[in-house]
Amino acid sequence: MKCIRCGHEAYQSVTTEAIEMDGGLLVIRNIPCYKCEICDEVQFTGDVVKQIEKVIADAKKHINEITVVNFLNVA
Repeated sequence: MKCIRCGHEAYQSVTTEAIEMDGGLLVIRNIPCYKCEICDEVQFTGDVVKQIEKVIADAKKHINEITVVNFLNVA
């Protein structure tokens, strides 16, 4: 896969995202992604984006001040 920012090669990896939400902070760990070897841009596939959106929707129902989830356990 090519990087959308610089056009260099991106490799499969995992990343962590922190998302500020009303009432708290959601941290999602171990999200599958592609990372650029040059500029470190992170890209998600469409399926992963859909799964992240579901995790966020579910978290909104149960959010504490800080909620940390492992993508591999909730997606």
